[in-house]
Order: sequence, then structure tokens, then C-alpha cells
Amino acid sequence: MDMRKIYENEIIGAGKEVCAFGEEMMIFFGDQAPDTLKDYCYSIPTAKTSAAMKAGQFFSIDDVLFQIKYVGELAEKNLNELGHLTVSFTDTEDARLPGTIVVEKKRLPLVRIGSRIEIFEDDNV
Repeated sequence: MDMRKIYENEIIGAGKEVCAFGEEMMIFFGDQAPDTLKDYCYSIPTAKTSAAMKAGQFFSIDDVLFQIKYVGELAEKNLNELGHLTVSFTDTEDARLPGTIVVEKKRLPLVRIGSRIEIFEDDNV
């Protein structure tokens, strides 16, 4: 599989409640996170995707790949403009919200400050 990276970033901070969603959801936000959400977010610098986000691509945390099953209609815009992305690790249709991407459900790696998040697309598709 030839993979092309369309997004990369690094976690630079973590709110004190980031574990509140267990292994089902993570929220990433740039420096404009609302005060009511900051405690629940991983902080990332704002960075833009180099291609459109779509189902079939892969979301990665520290080289652990999760296939993207669904991309909400606001997810790419929010990520590019605010550094905001909600990732649902449930692989269920219940999590299909406008600012959310839904990825396959599997064990999460240990996420910490310095962890890399990336989005890849398969050049052969």
C-alpha cells in the first residue's frame, strides 16, 4: 500500500479531563478552544490538510493506523481553520456528527504530549 500523508501535527498539550471519553473519543483543538472544552481537548497547532478528507483514508496516532469510516461535513473545515477535530473510535453510525470523523474501533496507543497525529490516503485507490 502506497500511502501519501495529507495531514500531520503534534500534540502540544492535554486538558485534565482528556480521558473522560475513554477509548471512544478524542477531541483535538488549536489555541482557540473554548474555555468550556479546553479540559477535554488535546492541544495541537493549527495546520491544514493538503487534500480533502474522506472515508477510506487512515487516521494515525504515533504510527497506529485507524481506517476512516466517515467524515462529517464540517470536520475538514474545522481542522483547517481551528485545529479542531473530534475523532470517534467507535466504528458506529451513532457517532456521525458534522465535526466528527469516525474510525475503526481498535485499541488506542498511549497518547501523550509529543504524540504525532497524521492522516494518510492510499495512492492506489
